[in-house]
Amino acid sequence: MNRYPLWKYLIILIVVIVAVLYSVPNLFGEQPAVQVSSAKATLKVEPSLLAKVNELILASKVINTTAEYQATAQGGTIKVRVKNEVDQKIVKAALEAGLNPDKEDEAYTVALNLLPATPKFLQAIGAKPMYLGLDLRGGVHFLMQVDMNGAVDKRIKGLASDIRTFLAREKLRHGSLTLSSNRLEFLARVEFKDKIAAALKDNIKQIVFVEQPDTNPDSSNVRFVGQLTKQAIQDIKSNALKKNIETLNKRVNELGVAEPVIQQQGDDRIVVQLPGVQDVAKAKDIIGRTATLEVRMVDESITRGTELFTPTPFESELFTSGNSVPVVLYKDVVLTGDSIVDATASFDQNQQPAVSLDLTTEGGKTMSQTTSDKIGKSMAVVLFEKNKGEVLTVATIQSELSSKFQITGMGSAQASADLALLMRAGSLAAPMDIIEERTIGPSLGADNIQKGYNSMIYGFTAIAVFMIAYYLLFGVFSVIALGINMALLFAILSILQATLTLPGMAAIALALGMAIDANVLINERIREELRAGAKPQEAIHIGFERAFATILDSNITTLIAGIALLAFGSGPIRGFAVVHCLGILTSMFSAVMVARGLVNWWYGRQKKLTRISIGQIWRAETIVLPEVSGTNTSITTHAS
Repeated sequence: MNRYPLWKYLIILIVVIVAVLYSVPNLFGEQPAVQVSSAKATLKVEPSLLAKVNELILASKVINTTAEYQATAQGGTIKVRVKNEVDQKIVKAALEAGLNPDKEDEAYTVALNLLPATPKFLQAIGAKPMYLGLDLRGGVHFLMQVDMNGAVDKRIKGLASDIRTFLAREKLRHGSLTLSSNRLEFLARVEFKDKIAAALKDNIKQIVFVEQPDTNPDSSNVRFVGQLTKQAIQDIKSNALKKNIETLNKRVNELGVAEPVIQQQGDDRIVVQLPGVQDVAKAKDIIGRTATLEVRMVDESITRGTELFTPTPFESELFTSGNSVPVVLYKDVVLTGDSIVDATASFDQNQQPAVSLDLTTEGGKTMSQTTSDKIGKSMAVVLFEKNKGEVLTVATIQSELSSKFQITGMGSAQASADLALLMRAGSLAAPMDIIEERTIGPSLGADNIQKGYNSMIYGFTAIAVFMIAYYLLFGVFSVIALGINMALLFAILSILQATLTLPGMAAIALALGMAIDANVLINERIREELRAGAKPQEAIHIGFERAFATILDSNITTLIAGIALLAFGSGPIRGFAVVHCLGILTSMFSAVMVARGLVNWWYGRQKKLTRISIGQIWRAETIVLPEVSGTNTSITTHAS
């Protein structure tokens, strides 16, 4: 009756082993580290840099360090584990001095970090600790204000440039364009007004133009006044916010932040939380970095190979490309990164690596007009970071280009993928200012962790003492199941690499109470069956079977509330809801399957079971009194 088949015991055993292995890494804490990553989009951290890093560490005379290379989507990082915070600062200073001799043009970002101290054998099976949130780990919090007016101004200036180019190409004469408060105005001859109006309506969808008479009564010109539509302004602001968040996500990867929080707040603000970051100045420098992409023509009046020895013409500039090869480019910009819709790694007609570019409509027209008479000449793509430009590629124009074209001759698939990534990167869509900055020190985070840890330990101990004192051996089974429930919950959070915050720790404490509540229901149900006169084996079986429905109902209703918090909450509330929902699921497994497995293993082997250790049981007994006036009177009492 109360026996599990072998496969059920095996499932419980496997779950317990997995729960222990994947929850244990959370006990080892973290150790100080220094991370080296690329400070330039055009530079990758290669495994070969590891040898130089080890040389610099050796020269700093810091012992007991471990440097390792880790490949990432952005090109890789090198992480150096050190013994303490003093060694951490020494190693950071040594690496900065050795890797960045030019302080005005840093090649690598050297940042302080914290890495998990998980043993190698646990790392080998993918066991990792949970990420800790800002309130537990310490770090920096930025609230950034996005200049939406700047985004709109930038876009309307781009549209003004497109209108100039478009009207010039169509040979529609007009006066100079002026911009003021999202308004665009220009004068045109009366004989051209119908053609201009039709052309603007067909090609410039974001601006609505109206015709007004010229303020000069003697003039025969007509004034075109254009304003961005409300929908266009809304789209520009929304896209600017999304692109800024996307760009910030790419930049914080340089700091090696585990689970950064970058999210929208309101209509024009972005919250950036970087747990574990200790170098606030470095974080601000990377987040505030500006980058722009430009397409320019190569000045071929300078002979190749003599760029460094020949005076650069006034209308040109000297740049460097890969391996510091000098290139002279005209100052006039053909296109900017704003005109690039997408850039993907692909293959040309000969199945050789290439980069496929997709431009905006106006960008394609500009490119077509520029390249129509420059076939055979060279064109370059330049990336500007920290006001310094570096040539990404120089390509020869083979034919007139449109809004879709390819850059061939990449040499390798990796080179084409890298160039496509760089061309998709680019600048922030709108300027941002840090309006709030908050730093949480590691000591405060450690204090929060200790308090949360103590609350769980004291809560668990109090529950264990009560359960064992009240339910005896069944209380022991319940406490063991509760411990497995906690280990399973931590293991799932670790496997999911969830971020644990203070609200999450509150949800774990709540899960303790909810998990033991199911065991209380089961134990009391078994007691009721014993009071009703059921035999011990029968009472155990009926108690677990009938308590399950009640446990299921109560947990489903609580789970619905948790799902509602998860669906409609945000930030800390969602963190609480995730742990809360997982705690409900693990408590169902531990209270029903694990606890019953322990009871079955202990009592199921005994065929003639006469009593079980489940604490004090009160049975109802009926005492018949002597006959009074022809009737029998009975009194029900309770005795142990």
